[in-house]
Amino acid sequence: MVDIRDVRKMSDEDILNAIEDNRAEMYQLRLQKANGELKNENLLWQNRRDLARLKTVLSQRQAGSAQKGN
Repeated sequence: MVDIRDVRKMSDEDILNAIEDNRAEMYQLRLQKANGELKNENLLWQNRRDLARLKTVLSQRQAGSAQKGN
């Protein structure tokens, strides 16, 4: 589980890499669920929430930089 405080300390590039990794992990979890191999289905929920946290911080930064540019 990703802590929001840790995400805010990350650089934009690190966040983008984490989003990429998170999406790949989500794909693997969905495949495991479809095959009946996933033992802990809460991992899907946690992964989805982590992805949302990462994307939220990234969009907040982009909105903040857009306001500074105007």
